[in-house]
Order: sequence, then structure tokens, then C-alpha cells
Amino acid sequence: MTTELLEIQPSELKFTFEVKKQSSCSIQLGNKSDQYVAYKVKTTSPKKYCVRPNIGVIKPNATCDFTVTMQAQRVAPPDLHCKDKFLIQSTVIPTGTTEEEITSAMFSRDGEKNIQERKLKVVLISPPPSPVLVPRNGEAKQDPYTATTVQKDKVKSGAENIPPPLKGVEGVELTKDKDEVRAANGVKFLQILISWP
Repeated sequence: MTTELLEIQPSELKFTFEVKKQSSCSIQLGNKSDQYVAYKVKTTSPKKYCVRPNIGVIKPNATCDFTVTMQAQRVAPPDLHCKDKFLIQSTVIPTGTTEEEITSAMFSRDGEKNIQERKLKVVLISPPPSPVLVPRNGEAKQDPYTATTVQKDKVKSGAENIPPPLKGVEGVELTKDKDEVRAANGVKFLQILISWP
């Protein structure tokens, strides 16, 4: 039996499934041989997935990645069960072969070539729960980390208690915001420089 050309990680494609949202996952291919290896990725549902790149060359003892994107789906499959599969074909090619030189004929079985194939199944997983609402005692309450801040300067009548602006040196208005003070002082400083004799 011939030794495997590629090490494939992970051994299945896991997609976080949300209705009407795309999802992607990456697969790493490692060339376990001391020869150039070409690979090709096929799927049972080509309209549902986009594979980039779907063909490639891996140099001896090197690795490469490809990304699979599942297109947005209108409905969720029952129990998030998916029958889709991917096939990764690999074969030894002449040293120095480039991606542009790879053809489908390189992966056809004609008796002479060693074409290795590995099947990967698709696994759909549920998205993590939303951190915004956390149920407590059966009631949905706002998570304290995402709670909006309540203005503290309110008087009992409901009107805001905003102090009048303070007057600074030479009529420059001062506010509690340090950035506004710096900006106001910077404008005044520029006015002084411009009027300098």
C-alpha cells in the first residue's frame, strides 16, 4: 500500500450555521512526501459552496490552506444535519510544476497515475448564544456588560441639570470636557500668534 501524500487538518468541515448568513472554514493540507503534489477539491453541492483555491501545488514537506465558504441558506436543515461531502484528490507531479499548469487530466485515473482521494464530511454547528440578553429566573434581563449607562444628572422633575458654561481668561468658555478645553485654548493660542507683531 502506498503512503498517504497529504495530511489534512481538520478531518471535517465545520460551519457555524445561521439562516441567511455565509459561513467559512479553512482546511490545511500538508505534503508528507519529498515530491511536488497537486491537489484538487470537489464537492457534492458545487452551487452551495465556494472553494478558494480549489486546485494547487504543495512543495515537498510544505503546507497550504484553502477556504470553503458556504453560501447563505434560506432555511436550516432539520437538526442541522448535512449530507454534503468534499473530495480532496492528490497526485505527484513533476518538480517545478505551477498552479497554472495543473489540468483536470492530471487527476483522471488512467492506470499509470497514483491518484489519492480523501472524503471530508460537512458538520453544521449552532452559533454561540447572544451575549446581549441573559435569562435569569425565567426572565430575559439585560447583561450588565452591555447595559446602557443612565444619566446621573437628572433632577426629579425630569429636566437635565446642566451647569452653565464657565468663563475663562479673556472670554474663553470652559467646559468639563478636557478635549474641548484644549481645543478652545488652542484656538485662542493661534489667535495670539497671528496677532503677534
